[in-house]
Amino acid sequence: MAKFITIGYGDEAGYDRTAAAVRDAAHAHDASMRANGALIGVAGAPVQVRNHDAAGVQTTAGPFLRSSLPIAGFAVIDANNLQDAIALVSKSPCAVAHGVIEVWPLEKMP
Repeated sequence: MAKFITIGYGDEAGYDRTAAAVRDAAHAHDASMRANGALIGVAGAPVQVRNHDAAGVQTTAGPFLRSSLPIAGFAVIDANNLQDAIALVSKSPCAVAHGVIEVWPLEKMP
């Protein structure tokens, strides 16, 4: 199995305009994914970390990434391939509630 990092983007307006039954099914789907070993979490407040030329750590509060939708959460999932990973996350809250989920294959380090 391969590992994938997912980033879910979504906002309250999109979530609220999605039918409650669809949202409930999406949350149940995420609970099933967690029960099967996926690491899923809601995004907290980010901090940017820099240590250019190892000359000293500098931090900046806030995200480096910019998007029209806020980052809602992250997951680390296992799937046979990219197509299976896409199918797996396509039923998650951000995907069904007018948001988007990025799926990033986690490449092995050389």
